[in-house]
Amino acid sequence: QTPEEILHHLQNIVDFGKHVMKRFFGENYVHHGEIIQLPLDFVRQLCLKIQPERPESRCDKDMDTLSGYAMCLPNLTRLQTYRFVEHRPILCIEIKPKCGFIPFSSHVSQEIKHKVCRYCMHQHLKVANGKWKRPSKYCPLDLFSGNKQRMHFALKSLLQEAQNNLKIFKNGELIYGCKDDQDCVSDWNELARHLKPFFFPSNGLVSGPHCTRTIVKELIHVITMTLLSSTDACRAGDMKTVPVSQGRSYCEASAFNKELVRNGKHKLESSGLPRGCLLYKTLQAQMLDMLDIEGLYPLYSRVEQYLEEFPEERSTLQIDGPYNEAFYEKLLDLSTEDDGTVAFALTKVQQYRIAMTAKDCSIMIALSPCLQDECSEQRPVVLTSKSRFTFSVSVLDLDLKPYESIPHQYKLDGKIVNYYLKNVQAKDDPVLSSLFKENEDCTLVLHKV
Repeated sequence: QTPEEILHHLQNIVDFGKHVMKRFFGENYVHHGEIIQLPLDFVRQLCLKIQPERPESRCDKDMDTLSGYAMCLPNLTRLQTYRFVEHRPILCIEIKPKCGFIPFSSHVSQEIKHKVCRYCMHQHLKVANGKWKRPSKYCPLDLFSGNKQRMHFALKSLLQEAQNNLKIFKNGELIYGCKDDQDCVSDWNELARHLKPFFFPSNGLVSGPHCTRTIVKELIHVITMTLLSSTDACRAGDMKTVPVSQGRSYCEASAFNKELVRNGKHKLESSGLPRGCLLYKTLQAQMLDMLDIEGLYPLYSRVEQYLEEFPEERSTLQIDGPYNEAFYEKLLDLSTEDDGTVAFALTKVQQYRIAMTAKDCSIMIALSPCLQDECSEQRPVVLTSKSRFTFSVSVLDLDLKPYESIPHQYKLDGKIVNYYLKNVQAKDDPVLSSLFKENEDCTLVLHKV
């Protein structure tokens, strides 16, 4: 790409954060950054310096050392809402929550998609492909439930099997979480050693397994309380919210749900998320995927066919930006009645891209210990048994998902569902198990009765 194309691409990212995602998430949560120019020699030296530190899975992606343009963004492992006692130690938890609802679209062709969430199904395919050694017990629907018991279980599962969905930083340094696809050793004792000064500053707790469990419990409590808090008065812009009740509030594959069933208990009803919290806003943006990829793909094909006939219309349709107020306004139409037009198809495609962005974003929670006399009403505070923290919550990875990635998403969805049906659900069902055999076609034989 030419330097001009790079600049245009970066400007699109900034504008998308500024004019679109800030309207969904709120002023305090989104940091859109700014474009700066850097000396090329500095960029080349930087590239050489960071290369040995990069994870293996990222080394196939090159840093741009030719254009001289870059994005300047705040360090989200620090407190963002105000500058406050910067010499204090700062703890930061990064969570990639993933998709927090089950499809409610009538376009879904496989009933399993109405019962088991995408994340839980995808885990099995990822393990089979060697990306992870074992499936995680984390289920996004538990985290997004608003029920503290379910949220605690979800966060504990993330801590047990972090994969790339959880990282913990101390003063900006990664102290817990995967450095690479297979590097996922969970050492809670080591984590507790790092966290002990934050949660038990007087060192009054004995060491050992009890100490570790207590500290992890305190950490989970703090994360839950910050995720349920509201530090931004902005509601989701002018969005008429998609009713969460349209989707099932639990996933049949969730380890929490299975445990309830095993114990003969009734399913816990979702407590619901407070409307001002970031999880609620994230879920609302995710639920702009109202048709599921199966209902969306024919609409994408309609837009593609139109662009083949009228390629000059691509810029008019704002597929590649500009991401401005006009772009945002078009997202507010939540109708699902297809009138057969390209305009309807394009609106659903753009809403789907926003939903995919929200499904893949990360939430950063920065915590810093504060003394009682330092805490004021202006600063959000969360309490534990022995400590109090001031905190900020931010969201990152909000680049708009590419229009061109939709066919890939469609194929991947089919792979995830088919693998789950054939290799997981079939094993749980003895009748299906005898039908599904590796590399064999299934034939339905009808007998006269």
